[in-house]
Amino acid sequence: MATLRRIPPSAPLWNGRVMEWTLLLAVIVVVCTLFVRQARVVQGQGELAAVKTTLAALRTALVVDHLQKHAQAGVAAKQPNPFELLGRRPLNYFGEISQAQVATAPAGTWVFDSACGCVGYLPIDNQWFDSPSGDFVAWFQLNGAPGP
Repeated sequence: MATLRRIPPSAPLWNGRVMEWTLLLAVIVVVCTLFVRQARVVQGQGELAAVKTTLAALRTALVVDHLQKHAQAGVAAKQPNPFELLGRRPLNYFGEISQAQVATAPAGTWVFDSACGCVGYLPIDNQWFDSPSGDFVAWFQLNGAPGP
C-alpha cells in the first residue's frame, strides 16, 4: 500500500518576514547616510574653528610683539613672521614659502609668504571652502604698519 506524503505549501517569495528585513535595511542605510553627511559638516565646522583660533593667536602674538618693540622705542620696518612670535608653533605649520610654491604644501597646513606679509591656510576639504577668486588657499594679509 502506498502512503500519502504531505507536500508543504510553497511560501511566497515576498512574505512578511522578507519585507520587514528589507524595510529595516532601508532605514539603516538612510540613518547611516545622514550620519556621514552630518559628520562631514561637523568636521568642516571644526576646521573653521581651528582656523579662527590660530588666527586669534597670531593676532595676539603680533600685538604683543608690537608693544614690546614700541616699549623699547624701536619699531621694525618689515612685518615679522607671526608664527615665529608664538611661544609654540602650530603642529600644522609648513613654513615660509612663496605664493607660487604653495601647491607643494599639504592640505590642512599654514604657510607664511614673507614677500607680501601674508599668512595662508590650505583647507583640508575644499568642498566647504568658498573662494571668490577661485584660489584653493585662504590668504590673510597683515595690513598696515607692523603691530596691532
